[in-house]
Amino acid sequence: MRTYEIMFIVRPDVEEADLDKLIETFSGYVTTGGGEVKAVEKMGRRRLAYTVRKFNDGFYVLFMVATEGNQIGELERRLRVTEQVIKFITVRTDEEDKRLAKVKALRDSKVKRSALPAVHAAPAAPAPVASISAEAAPEQDSAAIAEEATENAAEAGVVTAASPEAETPAVDTVEASA
Repeated sequence: MRTYEIMFIVRPDVEEADLDKLIETFSGYVTTGGGEVKAVEKMGRRRLAYTVRKFNDGFYVLFMVATEGNQIGELERRLRVTEQVIKFITVRTDEEDKRLAKVKALRDSKVKRSALPAVHAAPAAPAPVASISAEAAPEQDSAAIAEEATENAAEAGVVTAASPEAETPAVDTVEASA
């Protein structure tokens, strides 16, 4: 047996008692054919997205049934010829149920990340930047600022163009005599 959801829309001028009788009739078609009505949900009167057979609203009814495919064909034929039903749709849901069960089983079998021990690497300390702006120390002259920046960079291990380590040794060039 397969499971299906059948939603149909009944004309808005149908009385509540007639709607209940219609639902019982369709439930009887399913049960006499060897199927089972799992749930019936009357969703009430709602506005339609577009005009259907000159109606702008209707009563929505959802059936959840378990039956064979040939019974669904017969039920759809009866829905089609019933005057009060203005629209219906049938959706097979057993494949979706299988897929959801498989996804749930897969999700349950995996180890959750929160259960794993946390491995955290210590963040690397950023290298200090050796720069002093003239606005920060307006009373110092530019030579003093450059000297202080060089000292700060040397303490931090940063090689700058002003530090002695950055100076390149002079290369003596020997002219070849011809």
